[in-house]
Amino acid sequence: MNVNIDSKEQHTYDAIVIGSGISGGWAAKELAEKGLKTLVLERGRDVKHGVDYPTTNMKPWEFEHKGQLSLDVQKENPVVSKCYAFREDAQHFFVKDKEHPYVQDKPFDWIRGYQVGGKSLLWARQTQRWSDFDFTGPQRDGFAVDWPIRYKDIAPWYSYVEQFAGISGNKDGLAELPDGEFLPPMEMTKIESYFKEKVAARYKDRHIIIGRCAHITEVKPIFIEQGRVKCQHRDLCQRGCPFGGYFSSNASTIPWALRTGNMTLRPHSVVDSIIYDEQKGRATGVRVIDAETKESIEFFARIIFVNAAALNTNLILLNSKSSRFPQGLGNDNGLLGKFVAFHNYRARVSAEYDGFENFTKYGNRPNGCYIPRFRNVRKQETDFLRGYAAGLYSSRSIDRSQEGVGEELKSNLLSPKLGPWHVNSHIMGETIPKESNTVSLSPTLVDAWGIPQLKINIDYDDNDDKMVKDYLEQISEMFTDAGFTNIKTSDSHQAPGLDIHEMGGVRMGHDPKTSLLNKWNQLHACKNVFVTDGACMTSTATQNPSLTYMALTARAVDYAAKQINAKEL
Repeated sequence: MNVNIDSKEQHTYDAIVIGSGISGGWAAKELAEKGLKTLVLERGRDVKHGVDYPTTNMKPWEFEHKGQLSLDVQKENPVVSKCYAFREDAQHFFVKDKEHPYVQDKPFDWIRGYQVGGKSLLWARQTQRWSDFDFTGPQRDGFAVDWPIRYKDIAPWYSYVEQFAGISGNKDGLAELPDGEFLPPMEMTKIESYFKEKVAARYKDRHIIIGRCAHITEVKPIFIEQGRVKCQHRDLCQRGCPFGGYFSSNASTIPWALRTGNMTLRPHSVVDSIIYDEQKGRATGVRVIDAETKESIEFFARIIFVNAAALNTNLILLNSKSSRFPQGLGNDNGLLGKFVAFHNYRARVSAEYDGFENFTKYGNRPNGCYIPRFRNVRKQETDFLRGYAAGLYSSRSIDRSQEGVGEELKSNLLSPKLGPWHVNSHIMGETIPKESNTVSLSPTLVDAWGIPQLKINIDYDDNDDKMVKDYLEQISEMFTDAGFTNIKTSDSHQAPGLDIHEMGGVRMGHDPKTSLLNKWNQLHACKNVFVTDGACMTSTATQNPSLTYMALTARAVDYAAKQINAKEL
């Protein structure tokens, strides 16, 4: 009996964080800094910053397949091999298809990274704030439910996380894309600056800006204290950055939390479910399956932050069943796992430009330009709801003549010439959360740890198709006005998922009848459980979402800590 009591005491913390990715890392940092003894559960292996980046300094010729994937690897991984970053130099940071199966009721390419740091080692690092146009979108058009917060509620938290993470950008003064606490911006290429001027001359509501990204471009004491230095412009980010030049949990929030002495990190911990005590009317802990031994272990805490990444967070809550919550924790209204949305990345436009022959780009900028949303911002003006943003990047090709033999061939190969400028754009479209877009638990299939596999039933709709059509038309028109040539449009019709921006299923809202979480990211029906990753999102807007997850997490932890001090939690 005493042994069991001792064991429970050893497994008891003030807080438990499920997941160590972008939002989980922030939850860990904030909780530990506030003095709460915090356990971080990560289902994958440990990855220590600067230690476990095995390919980070390898030269191209040191890779067996020169960076490419072997045919066997591609065949074994038909889903993840579609991802742009799943290459020989970074494949070890991705979940392999066979090892973690799921059920596709409709095609969905689920890209995952199971290790300490999660996908923060792999993200594209683009960081834009939401505006009130985004937070009020559902209220204006009646799709989804009204957000329980507005820009003013999260603005100070955007500033808080930006100053710690390090965000490069320019103050552009746009109401639809609020400025932040920026480090010096990356530079535009000559062709990008030219395009910006052409667009500004014709369109008063369209803007070309340099992208805002989580890269350090100026040394500040807070970064030195984290052990991070300026971005080296290597453009090898997916390998893990030994300089900490870009923000990741591994380089920033996890080490910061560990050094407080208040955080315990437990990798190889696959969360089965959250334990709910019906007598106490609250969650009391987390049930874990050890990934290596398959042993079932329980950990206990006063508050629980669920940051397992959007779809896995849905899975955990759905699997957390009890007599009080037979449909999953907090799921009194039956909406858990519903109204899932994502970003539409299907469409692209490319073009060429023959001018500016005396200019090229220098170095490997880990960033592009950004076209903020300009459709349906202040009023409904199209036959589709919401809108899209767009990425923009440029380069010049290098032409090497292979004519001749001997000295002539050698001379030609060693005398490359620059080709025309190439300009490329891709859509980042907002999809509308729909009740028919769902995730649920398979009634028959389980994974290697006996946990039900996730069933994914998510698809595009007519609104997405109309948005793609408009994007292709509008960007083509803008390219034509700028004098670009050889304009080509494409729609890949790729399955949802490759955007890696899945959101929703545990949405925030005012009313417990129509949402799962309140304005503080608490479960309406279980106040000591918080969800601050992508699962909490009521709508998706068009911005890259990670910065908003960070801000929501810091805000929720601040609230939770105050509630604990006030003995309300």
